[in-house]
Amino acid sequence: MLSFRVLGPLEISLDGRNLPAPRGPKVRQVLSLLLLEPSGHVNNSAILEELWGQDVPRTAISTIRTHIYHLRRTLDQNATGLTPPGTVPDDLIVTRQSGYSLCPDGVHLDSARFLTQVREGDRLLKAGEFAAASDRLREALDMCRGVTLTDVTCGPVLLQHVRHLEEVRTRALEQRIEADMHLGLHRELVPELRSVVAVHPLNEWMHAQFITALHRSGRRGDALHAYQNVRKILGDELGLEPSPVLQRLQRQVLTAAAAS
Repeated sequence: MLSFRVLGPLEISLDGRNLPAPRGPKVRQVLSLLLLEPSGHVNNSAILEELWGQDVPRTAISTIRTHIYHLRRTLDQNATGLTPPGTVPDDLIVTRQSGYSLCPDGVHLDSARFLTQVREGDRLLKAGEFAAASDRLREALDMCRGVTLTDVTCGPVLLQHVRHLEEVRTRALEQRIEADMHLGLHRELVPELRSVVAVHPLNEWMHAQFITALHRSGRRGDALHAYQNVRKILGDELGLEPSPVLQRLQRQVLTAAAAS
Protein backbone atom coordinates (compact mmCIF):
# COMPACT_ATOMS: atom_id res chain seq x y z
CA MET A 1 0.00 0.00 0.00
CA LEU A 2 1.17 3.51 -0.82
CA SER A 3 1.48 5.51 2.41
CA PHE A 4 1.84 9.23 2.98
CA ARG A 5 2.95 10.75 6.28
CA VAL A 6 2.34 14.42 6.99
CA LEU A 7 2.40 14.45 10.82
CA GLY A 8 6.00 15.64 10.78
CA PRO A 9 8.25 15.75 7.70
CA LEU A 10 6.53 14.75 4.43
CA GLU A 11 7.30 11.08 3.76
CA ILE A 12 6.15 8.52 1.20
CA SER A 13 6.51 4.76 1.47
CA LEU A 14 5.31 1.66 -0.33
CA ASP A 15 4.77 -1.48 1.72
CA GLY A 16 7.10 -0.13 4.40
CA ARG A 17 9.88 0.95 2.02
CA ASN A 18 10.62 4.68 1.81
CA LEU A 19 10.22 6.29 -1.60
CA PRO A 20 11.66 9.63 -2.73
CA ALA A 21 9.38 12.58 -2.04
CA PRO A 22 9.05 15.41 -4.60
CA ARG A 23 11.97 17.81 -4.46
CA GLY A 24 10.44 20.99 -5.85
CA PRO A 25 8.94 23.14 -3.06
CA LYS A 26 5.79 24.00 -5.03
CA VAL A 27 5.29 20.38 -6.12
CA ARG A 28 5.48 19.41 -2.46
CA GLN A 29 2.88 22.07 -1.66
CA VAL A 30 0.50 20.72 -4.31
CA LEU A 31 0.88 17.16 -3.02
CA SER A 32 0.29 18.33 0.55
CA LEU A 33 -2.88 20.14 -0.51
CA LEU A 34 -4.20 16.98 -2.16
CA LEU A 35 -3.40 14.94 0.94
CA LEU A 36 -4.90 17.31 3.52
CA GLU A 37 -8.07 18.34 1.71
CA PRO A 38 -10.77 16.19 3.39
CA SER A 39 -12.74 15.76 0.15
CA GLY A 40 -9.61 14.81 -1.77
CA HIS A 41 -10.50 17.43 -4.41
CA VAL A 42 -8.54 20.67 -4.67
CA ASN A 43 -9.81 23.51 -6.83
CA ASN A 44 -7.41 25.46 -9.03
CA SER A 45 -8.36 28.57 -7.04
CA ALA A 46 -7.03 26.96 -3.85
CA ILE A 47 -3.78 25.96 -5.58
CA LEU A 48 -3.37 29.49 -6.98
CA GLU A 49 -3.86 31.01 -3.53
CA GLU A 50 -1.51 28.53 -1.89
CA LEU A 51 1.34 28.93 -4.39
CA TRP A 52 1.17 32.65 -5.20
CA GLY A 53 -1.24 34.37 -2.82
CA GLN A 54 -2.44 37.63 -4.39
CA ASP A 55 0.43 37.83 -6.89
CA VAL A 56 -0.75 35.22 -9.43
CA PRO A 57 1.25 35.17 -12.71
CA ARG A 58 -0.50 34.92 -16.06
CA THR A 59 1.13 31.54 -16.69
CA ALA A 60 -0.10 30.12 -13.38
CA ILE A 61 -2.52 27.49 -14.76
CA SER A 62 0.07 26.06 -17.14
CA THR A 63 2.61 26.08 -14.30
CA ILE A 64 0.16 24.10 -12.13
CA ARG A 65 -0.19 21.53 -14.93
CA THR A 66 3.61 21.24 -15.00
CA HIS A 67 3.73 20.70 -11.23
CA ILE A 68 1.05 17.99 -11.49
CA TYR A 69 3.02 16.31 -14.28
CA HIS A 70 6.18 16.21 -12.16
CA LEU A 71 4.18 14.99 -9.18
CA ARG A 72 2.71 12.13 -11.19
CA ARG A 73 6.15 11.22 -12.49
CA THR A 74 7.55 11.15 -8.94
CA LEU A 75 4.72 8.98 -7.64
CA ASP A 76 4.77 6.67 -10.64
CA GLN A 77 7.54 4.39 -9.42
CA ASN A 78 6.93 2.17 -12.47
CA ALA A 79 8.94 4.67 -14.47
CA THR A 80 12.03 3.96 -12.38
CA GLY A 81 11.47 0.23 -12.09
CA LEU A 82 11.30 0.36 -8.30
CA THR A 83 7.93 -1.37 -8.11
CA PRO A 84 6.12 -3.98 -10.16
CA PRO A 85 3.62 -2.75 -12.75
CA GLY A 86 0.21 -1.82 -11.37
CA THR A 87 1.40 -1.16 -7.82
CA VAL A 88 0.72 2.57 -8.00
CA PRO A 89 -2.69 3.39 -9.54
CA ASP A 90 -2.52 5.15 -12.90
CA ASP A 91 -5.34 7.45 -11.79
CA LEU A 92 -3.83 8.34 -8.41
CA ILE A 93 -4.20 12.02 -9.31
CA VAL A 94 -7.28 12.70 -11.41
CA THR A 95 -7.69 15.87 -13.48
CA ARG A 96 -11.05 17.56 -12.98
CA GLN A 97 -12.57 20.55 -14.76
CA SER A 98 -12.00 22.77 -11.75
CA GLY A 99 -8.86 21.18 -10.31
CA TYR A 100 -7.44 17.83 -9.23
CA SER A 101 -8.45 14.91 -7.02
CA LEU A 102 -6.45 12.29 -5.16
CA CYS A 103 -7.83 8.77 -5.54
CA PRO A 104 -8.13 7.29 -2.02
CA ASP A 105 -8.07 3.63 -3.17
CA GLY A 106 -4.95 1.84 -2.02
CA VAL A 107 -3.61 4.92 -0.24
CA HIS A 108 -2.94 5.26 3.51
CA LEU A 109 -2.65 8.72 5.10
CA ASP A 110 -1.41 9.08 8.66
CA SER A 111 -3.46 12.21 9.40
CA ALA A 112 -6.70 10.45 8.44
CA ARG A 113 -5.88 7.59 10.82
CA PHE A 114 -4.87 10.10 13.48
CA LEU A 115 -8.21 11.92 13.30
CA THR A 116 -10.11 8.62 13.48
CA GLN A 117 -8.17 7.57 16.59
CA VAL A 118 -8.76 10.93 18.26
CA ARG A 119 -12.50 10.76 17.61
CA GLU A 120 -12.61 7.26 19.11
CA GLY A 121 -10.60 8.41 22.11
CA ASP A 122 -13.01 11.29 22.62
CA ARG A 123 -15.97 8.89 22.51
CA LEU A 124 -14.37 6.57 25.07
CA LEU A 125 -13.51 9.47 27.37
CA LYS A 126 -17.08 10.75 27.32
CA ALA A 127 -18.29 7.21 28.05
CA GLY A 128 -16.11 7.07 31.16
CA GLU A 129 -13.85 4.33 29.73
CA PHE A 130 -10.71 6.13 30.87
CA ALA A 131 -8.11 3.38 30.40
CA ALA A 132 -9.30 2.64 26.85
CA ALA A 133 -9.49 6.34 26.06
CA SER A 134 -5.94 6.91 27.30
CA ASP A 135 -4.63 4.02 25.20
CA ARG A 136 -6.41 5.19 22.05
CA LEU A 137 -5.34 8.80 22.41
CA ARG A 138 -1.77 7.77 23.18
CA GLU A 139 -1.72 5.69 19.99
CA ALA A 140 -2.90 8.74 18.05
CA LEU A 141 -0.31 11.04 19.60
CA ASP A 142 2.47 8.51 18.96
CA MET A 143 1.80 8.96 15.23
CA CYS A 144 2.97 12.58 15.43
CA ARG A 145 6.66 12.85 14.51
CA GLY A 146 6.88 16.62 14.88
CA VAL A 147 5.07 19.69 13.59
CA THR A 148 2.79 18.82 10.65
CA LEU A 149 4.59 19.22 7.30
CA THR A 150 7.62 20.63 9.07
CA ASP A 151 9.75 20.43 5.88
CA VAL A 152 7.14 21.85 3.48
CA THR A 153 6.81 25.54 2.65
CA CYS A 154 3.21 26.33 3.60
CA GLY A 155 1.16 29.09 2.01
CA PRO A 156 -2.14 30.43 3.37
CA VAL A 157 -4.26 27.38 2.46
CA LEU A 158 -1.88 24.75 3.83
CA LEU A 159 -1.36 26.79 6.98
CA GLN A 160 -5.05 26.45 7.80
CA HIS A 161 -4.84 22.66 7.47
CA VAL A 162 -1.64 22.53 9.54
CA ARG A 163 -3.10 24.70 12.29
CA HIS A 164 -6.20 22.52 12.42
CA LEU A 165 -4.16 19.36 12.88
CA GLU A 166 -1.94 20.99 15.51
CA GLU A 167 -5.02 22.14 17.42
CA VAL A 168 -6.48 18.63 17.28
CA ARG A 169 -3.15 17.30 18.51
CA THR A 170 -3.15 19.68 21.50
CA ARG A 171 -6.74 18.76 22.31
CA ALA A 172 -5.92 15.05 22.08
CA LEU A 173 -3.04 15.57 24.52
CA GLU A 174 -5.39 17.36 26.92
CA GLN A 175 -7.91 14.52 26.68
CA ARG A 176 -5.23 11.87 27.27
CA ILE A 177 -4.01 13.74 30.33
CA GLU A 178 -7.62 14.07 31.55
CA ALA A 179 -8.10 10.32 31.17
CA ASP A 180 -4.88 9.62 33.09
CA MET A 181 -5.92 12.01 35.85
CA HIS A 182 -9.18 10.08 36.21
CA LEU A 183 -7.05 6.93 36.55
CA GLY A 184 -5.18 8.48 39.48
CA LEU A 185 -1.82 8.67 37.69
CA HIS A 186 -0.89 11.99 39.30
CA ARG A 187 2.68 11.16 40.26
CA GLU A 188 3.36 9.63 36.86
CA LEU A 189 2.03 12.74 35.09
CA VAL A 190 4.16 15.30 36.94
CA PRO A 191 7.32 15.03 34.75
CA GLU A 192 5.29 15.08 31.54
CA LEU A 193 3.15 18.02 32.65
CA ARG A 194 6.28 19.97 33.62
CA SER A 195 7.47 19.61 30.02
CA VAL A 196 4.02 20.29 28.58
CA VAL A 197 3.59 23.64 30.34
CA ALA A 198 7.04 24.67 29.14
CA VAL A 199 5.94 24.00 25.54
CA HIS A 200 2.46 25.52 26.06
CA PRO A 201 3.16 28.32 28.57
CA LEU A 202 -0.15 30.14 27.94
CA ASN A 203 -2.36 27.05 28.20
CA GLU A 204 -4.02 27.58 31.58
CA TRP A 205 -5.73 24.19 31.47
CA MET A 206 -2.36 22.46 31.29
CA HIS A 207 -1.05 24.54 34.18
CA ALA A 208 -4.13 23.60 36.21
CA GLN A 209 -3.47 19.91 35.66
CA PHE A 210 0.19 20.38 36.64
CA ILE A 211 -0.77 22.14 39.89
CA THR A 212 -3.42 19.50 40.63
CA ALA A 213 -1.02 16.62 39.94
CA LEU A 214 1.59 18.15 42.26
CA HIS A 215 -0.99 18.77 44.97
CA ARG A 216 -2.42 15.24 44.79
CA SER A 217 1.12 13.86 44.92
CA GLY A 218 1.64 15.56 48.28
CA ARG A 219 3.88 18.28 46.83
CA ARG A 220 1.98 21.35 48.06
CA GLY A 221 5.00 23.64 48.05
CA ASP A 222 5.78 22.74 44.45
CA ALA A 223 2.11 23.25 43.55
CA LEU A 224 2.16 26.79 45.00
CA HIS A 225 5.41 27.51 43.18
CA ALA A 226 3.82 26.29 39.91
CA TYR A 227 0.90 28.67 40.50
CA GLN A 228 3.23 31.63 41.03
CA ASN A 229 5.09 30.65 37.87
CA VAL A 230 1.99 30.67 35.68
CA ARG A 231 0.83 33.91 37.31
CA LYS A 232 4.11 35.56 36.32
CA ILE A 233 3.94 34.18 32.77
CA LEU A 234 0.39 35.45 32.23
CA GLY A 235 1.24 38.82 33.76
CA ASP A 236 4.42 39.30 31.73
CA GLU A 237 3.04 38.00 28.41
CA LEU A 238 -0.61 39.12 28.48
CA GLY A 239 -1.01 41.48 31.40
CA LEU A 240 -3.60 39.12 32.90
CA GLU A 241 -4.23 37.49 36.24
CA PRO A 242 -4.74 33.68 36.37
CA SER A 243 -8.22 32.39 35.59
CA PRO A 244 -10.76 31.79 38.39
CA VAL A 245 -10.06 28.06 38.06
CA LEU A 246 -6.36 28.55 38.76
CA GLN A 247 -7.06 30.96 41.62
CA ARG A 248 -9.45 28.43 43.16
CA LEU A 249 -6.76 25.74 42.90
CA GLN A 250 -4.32 28.01 44.73
CA ARG A 251 -6.83 28.52 47.56
CA GLN A 252 -7.41 24.77 47.80
CA VAL A 253 -3.68 24.13 48.13
CA LEU A 254 -3.29 26.90 50.71
CA THR A 255 -6.26 25.57 52.71
CA ALA A 256 -4.81 22.06 52.68
CA ALA A 257 -1.42 23.37 53.76
CA ALA A 258 -2.96 25.35 56.66
CA ALA A 259 -4.97 22.33 57.81
CA SER A 260 -1.97 20.00 57.91
